[in-house]
Amino acid sequence: MGYIELSEVTKNFGDLQVIKPLNLEIKDGEFTVFVGPSGCGKSTLLRLIAGLEDLTSGSIKIDGKEASDTPPAKRGLAMVFQSYALYPHMNVYKNIAFPLKMVGLEKEAIDKKVREAAEILNLTEYLERKPAQLSGGQRQRVAIGRAIVREPLAFLFDEPLSNLDAALRVGMRLEISELHKRLNSTMIYVTHDQVEAMTMADRIVVLNNGIIEQVGTPLDLYRSPKNIFVAGFIGSPKMNLITGDIATKFNANTIGIRSEHISISQGDGDWQGQVKMSESLGSDTFVYVEVNQLKENITVRAEGERSFNRGDKIALNYNKENLHLFNKNETLFH
Repeated sequence: MGYIELSEVTKNFGDLQVIKPLNLEIKDGEFTVFVGPSGCGKSTLLRLIAGLEDLTSGSIKIDGKEASDTPPAKRGLAMVFQSYALYPHMNVYKNIAFPLKMVGLEKEAIDKKVREAAEILNLTEYLERKPAQLSGGQRQRVAIGRAIVREPLAFLFDEPLSNLDAALRVGMRLEISELHKRLNSTMIYVTHDQVEAMTMADRIVVLNNGIIEQVGTPLDLYRSPKNIFVAGFIGSPKMNLITGDIATKFNANTIGIRSEHISISQGDGDWQGQVKMSESLGSDTFVYVEVNQLKENITVRAEGERSFNRGDKIALNYNKENLHLFNKNETLFH
């Protein structure tokens, strides 16, 4: 339970079409991530699935049943918002229990569901606390607990970690991924952070200006980006995209190569340049090099702790087998 199908879905706000005709299947039990830059339509698409926005045209089916005109409360979906949306005057127990009280569930059944959700989310010792007494991560877990007790067909997450600091985001990514495995439920997760997308998703949907650029597993998108937009968006650091004479040499409009497929040469190399900056991350060092032949900067990943100074002369070799070639339409052809 939790198969969602979108057919020729569009959304207009006045004369502006923010979602252009698109088709998408979200499989039962799949963790699907919508990712893209600000304004690409990912949150709007999630709200269309939730029923919080009306379709302009097209169809949304949930488990094979037409849901386009079904009110949000009757779609069998549970949404977790960026803002947590907790009731400040209620303790954790009452916040989690609230949707069950609204549908008139018996007190004993409510208690059982709330305590089960609290155990799953490590909230048992906080049930009597108010939201103001919780950390950001704990508040987000309360919001997730409120969704869990409804036993929805699918969970919808709208940038749920963007209000958390970096350390908490990493921890919550793990917790949500573990929750998905434990519940085996369909989850749709919206983020602008492609690192979240790469680390959490079964499949990623890359959106840009209201269209789907590519759908695939994280490694599919990383290894075989369909076009220049996906190549430049997926991966951290992003793929090096190079134009000019070297692209012409390969009969391409643009060539792309990942930072790990360029090596630092001890002698002569394919390219020569100067170090602009380096970032040491312990296990890796990222070196930003202005390459003489290219007249542009290239990012190189060097394994381990390496020391480079601004202005250092450096030679590079690139692995030709790992080049991505894009035509004049910015589409991958090799």
